Amino acid sequence: MHHQSYDGLQNDIREMKTPSIETWKNEYSDKDYTIEVTTPEFTAICPKTGLPDFGTIQIAYIPDEQCVELKSLKEYFLFYRDVGIFHEHVVNKILEDFVAACSPRRVEIVGDFHVRGGIKTVIRANYEREDV
Repeated sequence: MHHQSYDGLQNDIREMKTPSIETWKNEYSDKDYTIEVTTPEFTAICPKTGLPDFGTIQIAYIPDEQCVELKSLKEYFLFYRDVGIFHEHVVNKILEDFVAACSPRRVEIVGDFHVRGGIKTVIRANYEREDV
């Protein structure tokens, strides 16, 4: 294995500045209900080859005080089309940014990426607020 060829490629992912995800006030914050958002045309760049990676990102969340505004979420996703990032990292970065934006009660982010080199990758990342 040539692990050294990956050295330094992903060191700054957690600190990477991404577009802000806007929110609006949830008038039904007294209820648990699920919002599902899917973007079937997600694109990022493979940090190893520089080629585009395609996939579907699915978000299922139970909002609390805030709901995510969809136009800003779309612009957030578009940011990644020029970013070299591993599948595992992009799903976890989306989770961190999403939780920071709207403080949901629960959220699951699924990255379902197209087959690449005969391998299919699906990444799931979850968050549940402790006080729920």
